[in-house]
Amino acid sequence: MKSLDPRISRWQVDESNRESLEKEHLDQLVTYEVFLQMKEGKAYEHVGIVHASDLDMAFLFAKEQYSRRYTCTGMWVVATEMVTVTEFTDLEENVYDSISTMAAEGNELQSYEVFHLTKRGKQHKHVGQVKAASPEHALSEAKKHFDDGRPVLNVWVAPSNEFLFSKEEDKVIWSTLNEKTHRDVISYKAADKIKAFKERTQHG
Repeated sequence: MKSLDPRISRWQVDESNRESLEKEHLDQLVTYEVFLQMKEGKAYEHVGIVHASDLDMAFLFAKEQYSRRYTCTGMWVVATEMVTVTEFTDLEENVYDSISTMAAEGNELQSYEVFHLTKRGKQHKHVGQVKAASPEHALSEAKKHFDDGRPVLNVWVAPSNEFLFSKEEDKVIWSTLNEKTHRDVISYKAADKIKAFKERTQHG
């Protein structure tokens, strides 16, 4: 079972009996990768996956699953199959050392989003965008623009046009209203009311 999520790949599912694992077409939903921006100006960071029937539904599921518990200002979603992944390096080794530089050949250039993993146990973070003719060319361009010599353990690239990016008007999803339509727990002053009730019953 292959996944970009190391929690899945660590299961090491035995696929020797492959026939019993096969599913009918569309038996399972497609996997999408989710990235959040926790604060304005911060890099988008991978937070996990969702299963959905399409990109819009993936965004909805991701909002419900990942942005209800965290403060964030934006969300990106992309199908897992659109992400090209390098090999993982050993600690302190730079994956860019194994990536060859190459020129664009034939295909029209398009934008790719680039994500780095710089420490085991952490998540991939967005480092920028490159123009490239293919995923392999995108990795070469990422090496040119984002390799500063420090260890990068793993790199993801994906075409920008395959992402669903949250828009400015979507920020209302995560905004706290100036005039709350609900009370904070402290506003109910429960402890004061219990104390007053006890005093009334004792003197009553």
